[in-house]
Amino acid sequence: MVRFAPGARTAWHHHAVGQTLHVVAGTALIGTRDGTVYAARPGETVTCPPSEEHWHGATEDNFMQHLALWDATAPDDERPETTWLEHVTDEQYNATRTRSSH
Repeated sequence: MVRFAPGARTAWHHHAVGQTLHVVAGTALIGTRDGTVYAARPGETVTCPPSEEHWHGATEDNFMQHLALWDATAPDDERPETTWLEHVTDEQYNATRTRSSH
């Protein structure tokens, strides 16, 4: 379980086997490289496919809490489970938001 303060967000990253985010409180923002920022509310689940670069965080004015799940790579798979990339810019964070269908 991860809790984000208002305006907080992760850096860009991706997971070798993908990630599932289940929103518990607040509104989660999930951004993708094509510029889309999804807004997901409590009870909604968002799936990020394997190797999809994304970020997630809270809205500017509310805390957000989500359960973040991802599978480990196989024992013989040398890829890191999570690869961290650059920070999300304010422009990327403030992009037009759409309701989650991700």
